[in-house]
Amino acid sequence: MNTDLSTRDLFPVDLGSMAHPCGGRAAPSAPLTNHERIGFDLGWDHAHHGITPPAPYALEPSLLRNGWLAGSATFGERTRPATNAVRQWLQLRLHAWLRGRSVELIQVTPHHLRQLAVTHCPVTREALDLPNDNASRVSIERVRHDAGYAAGNLAMMSARAHAAKAAHGFASAVDVARRLEAQATRGHTAPPRHDGLTPAQWARMAVLCSYVELLPHARACELPMLVLPPNRLRLFNPAQALQAFISQQLLRPGWSRRINGIEALLSTPAARRAFRSFFQTLLPRVLDAGRPADPQHARWAIEDAWSHALVMQRWVRFASMLSSVQCESLLSRAAAERLLPERLRVEVLADADATDGWCLATRGYVPHGVSDEPMTTPSPGSKSVVRTLH
Repeated sequence: MNTDLSTRDLFPVDLGSMAHPCGGRAAPSAPLTNHERIGFDLGWDHAHHGITPPAPYALEPSLLRNGWLAGSATFGERTRPATNAVRQWLQLRLHAWLRGRSVELIQVTPHHLRQLAVTHCPVTREALDLPNDNASRVSIERVRHDAGYAAGNLAMMSARAHAAKAAHGFASAVDVARRLEAQATRGHTAPPRHDGLTPAQWARMAVLCSYVELLPHARACELPMLVLPPNRLRLFNPAQALQAFISQQLLRPGWSRRINGIEALLSTPAARRAFRSFFQTLLPRVLDAGRPADPQHARWAIEDAWSHALVMQRWVRFASMLSSVQCESLLSRAAAERLLPERLRVEVLADADATDGWCLATRGYVPHGVSDEPMTTPSPGSKSVVRTLH
């Protein structure tokens, strides 16, 4: 009995035609759809890092398996390191591919995912990746559900928070939080929950979702910053960008000088008085938490300070004196005057650039068509800009 296997037995596709275009070899003779090309590239990248795709995808016929086999034949043992960030990156792409969701790969790299890392879920505040606790498992997810996996739309959270969020956006998360708060006032014996989250956690979820949704300026001014924007998240509302910029000051030494500098940039005495009144109300609430030794508890102290009614009353009074354009201008001038805490950077992007790769036209799904068609559809442009603080 002949037990020798030919190359065609091991690789049930023509590796000469299926080799990745980056390797300088011809693409398949039959055109692939976008979804098929993404699957092939995903398998190829698994092979490039010496990682076997999880079962059953390494065994069942698919373009992902074909890409992995072709990549394995090409790279052999000449693979790249398989770091935790690389594994996260491949897992995210597999999760998206199985659901037909788009992933923008120019900016969404293992390095980008490392910059999203946190120790605690921003929604539940629970420590991530606790032993024997699947609910605390790390999950990198889209904040805006009708967009793809793209830079500016990703945040790290717990599996519990991700499961509860599902397709919720700002408005629906607010509705859940309000309903739970109403139930709590009716004297329920146990704290009300919805999909495992408390009213306070749903309120944080709503604020998180609000960052990537363009809101009326007056509505954006009314929102307490119950969760500071995660790193690299893009902020669509100028009032919230200014809110985050001021909050971030308190996380670094030298905030007093910088706050005075921001106040000096305000154009009218009334605005300066309103800003001073607001900040002098916010600051004691932050200081009431003491001086937390770790950065995470310092963030929570600032977030909790925003939940005080008087803080919000004075913030709304100040923020309402400014238009969205004036908020944007103040933020830009403060950055130009170097009124930035150490390691904080502000990027200003036009809307078309800010949502590049988000696939808003297809609600975050991979566009239909063959793979040589554009993978992104530009969103309608506008004159507003988007901020990223990181």
